[in-house]
Amino acid sequence: MLLALEFTVSLIALAVALWLRPWRMLHGALLTPALAAVVLLPGVWLLPQALPAGLQIQLSGACLLLLMLGWPLTVLVLALVATVVWFLGQADALAALSQWLWIGLAPATLALGIGAALRRWLPANLFVYTLGRAFMGTAVAVFLSGVLMELLHRLAGAPGIEQALVGRWLMAWGDAFLTGMLAAIFVAFAPQWLATWSDERYLRRS
Repeated sequence: MLLALEFTVSLIALAVALWLRPWRMLHGALLTPALAAVVLLPGVWLLPQALPAGLQIQLSGACLLLLMLGWPLTVLVLALVATVVWFLGQADALAALSQWLWIGLAPATLALGIGAALRRWLPANLFVYTLGRAFMGTAVAVFLSGVLMELLHRLAGAPGIEQALVGRWLMAWGDAFLTGMLAAIFVAFAPQWLATWSDERYLRRS
């Protein structure tokens, strides 16, 4: 049941992303961060396979990609990352699919919703973007993704999740720190790498 749910959700997300044809954005400055993600992010996702006891808690990077590439292109890039992880790692295709969904797609999608809410309800300025969307939004999105994953696996017969949730809470803040820091750096030095950033929107009122 859980496997069917993961496969269905992943297929729908991929179909929507392909329908939006986000590769058209790669003709501009976003080609650089997209290629960098395909090269660097598999190493982050493969790290748990090298740790003792196959530790599954890990950094995501999906929320930073969302800020840089937008949701449709992020979905496709994360699919490529998961494919590389499957090819180079020890996990099978189903494990790679689950990793793509819960470590990549779910946090990116939740971060998209959080970003839309912040745009709707908070003023448009630099601090809302970097502290609200990049930092706090990442922490909430990554943690909620982990909670949802653990709850569904528990319903499917997995053991208790208390320690796993504590670990995911801590790792969510690690993701949030890196995303917030890099987003602030990119805003200052490479705003063209942030598809979700606009000088006109976020600096006009500051």
